[in-house]
Amino acid sequence: MAESLRIDWIQERVRVNQYLYTLHADEERREEGLSSADVEQAILNGQVLEDYPNDRRGPSCLVYGPAASRPVHVVCGKNSVGWLVVITVYVPTLPKWKEPTERSGT
Repeated sequence: MAESLRIDWIQERVRVNQYLYTLHADEERREEGLSSADVEQAILNGQVLEDYPNDRRGPSCLVYGPAASRPVHVVCGKNSVGWLVVITVYVPTLPKWKEPTERSGT
């Protein structure tokens, strides 16, 4: 059975500083003008919006949370040693997202 990442596990990894960014996630975070603290805030105040237990790279999920007065999406995974991996970070916008928690029909 495929494993799902739970928000409490994700948040605990952030609290104990057992997480890392992929190069892609760090680049996206910078392009969006988000600090690492913003990403932490989004995760710590967030919820799992979409679950991807069967992703080819391993179980992952999309976390939505507020940070820096705007919505933030963080795609999270788990590496082989049990650390949280921040796969990508972005501010949800059109055309992909109609609302921060609702994909557009296109």
